[in-house]
Amino acid sequence: MNFIFKKWLSYIVPITIYKTDSIISKSIEVTWNNGQLVLDTQNTNYSYGSLQRILHKGLKQIGFTKIKSMQNLLVLGVAGGSVVKTLVNEIKFTNSITGVELDSDIIKIANQYFELQKIKNLKIIIQDANNFVLQNNKKYDLIVVDIFEDNKMPDFLYETNFINALSKSLKVNGFILFNTMVLNNNYNNNLSFKNHFNNACFTIKTLSNLEYYNELILIEKLKKANHN
Repeated sequence: MNFIFKKWLSYIVPITIYKTDSIISKSIEVTWNNGQLVLDTQNTNYSYGSLQRILHKGLKQIGFTKIKSMQNLLVLGVAGGSVVKTLVNEIKFTNSITGVELDSDIIKIANQYFELQKIKNLKIIIQDANNFVLQNNKKYDLIVVDIFEDNKMPDFLYETNFINALSKSLKVNGFILFNTMVLNNNYNNNLSFKNHFNNACFTIKTLSNLEYYNELILIEKLKKANHN
């Protein structure tokens, strides 16, 4: 089945062209869906497709012109790189992007099927995002947090040490864009996350009910915050 035929047939039925198992992400599939290559795990879309639409809305809320003028961006949870592609191809961001991804297998797939390795201003670091942020001493204009284990969110995302380190990694007038999936008790977790920023140093916006289950939390840092 050739490339063009698969693409057009995918408007009728999804066509999986590659499938593998990963210790970190479990089942990973590359699929033609509605004329677009997407990256999925067993229970959720990992890159492109609905995920790209969700993060696009968050980036648009910040403002494409504002993002384009930034210097250093951090993406925690790269997967197939759909948010990176939005930054580079649509927003035309040309400065530094650092991507942190725990799953080396998924980066190999991103390079093979989505040509992530061709993005010259992107540096990929294979590391646990929690450890990276806790050890980080660099400041970023925008931090995108998009970390899932299939359709579950790791507990560390809501821990005080991680959240404080995330805040310290953010420049004044910078933004955190946190993609969450509101299932089970995640709603309360999201309230707890936002409460960490509920002071005069930050503004908080929430975009809810995106693609049914996703909620974006957008934090802007107005001035330097004090941490105990």
